[in-house]
Amino acid sequence: MARDLLALILALTVTVAAHAAGWIVEGRVVGVSDGDTITVLDDSKTQHKIRFAGIDAPEKGQAFGNASKESLSRLVFNKRIEARCRKRDRYKREVCAVFVGSRDVGLEMVRAGMAWWFREYSHEQGTQERLVYRDEGESAKAARRGLWKDPSPTPPWEWRKRERTL
Repeated sequence: MARDLLALILALTVTVAAHAAGWIVEGRVVGVSDGDTITVLDDSKTQHKIRFAGIDAPEKGQAFGNASKESLSRLVFNKRIEARCRKRDRYKREVCAVFVGSRDVGLEMVRAGMAWWFREYSHEQGTQERLVYRDEGESAKAARRGLWKDPSPTPPWEWRKRERTL
């Protein structure tokens, strides 16, 4: 009896901890705004605006902005995804790691040189995830893939800051 009660308490603790750490959104991608933001329609026909965790992609109007959006579209548009969400940002977007099957789409964008690993928010990633994203970003840079073909690529956070001051 005590063992069953202990097992139940442990199961409930794990469930509550998992829920507190985030939530899951599953559905079909119906829109791609740019290289790090998508719209997902879940099974109840609710739309979710999802910002990829751990990456920052070139903005519209910035070098490689269109290429980044097209790359993300090829990976996710009209496909079923699972988004493992951690928080909402100031624009009310859900910030999530996005998967097509077992494929981490954010990591694929970094690997292809179509997005930066977003070091400023790396504290929100688990240690292993952070190291893999960092290493794949360095590998893309060394191989001059995607935006790294540019002789002096401008990170989107710097581009946005410069645009605000103009």
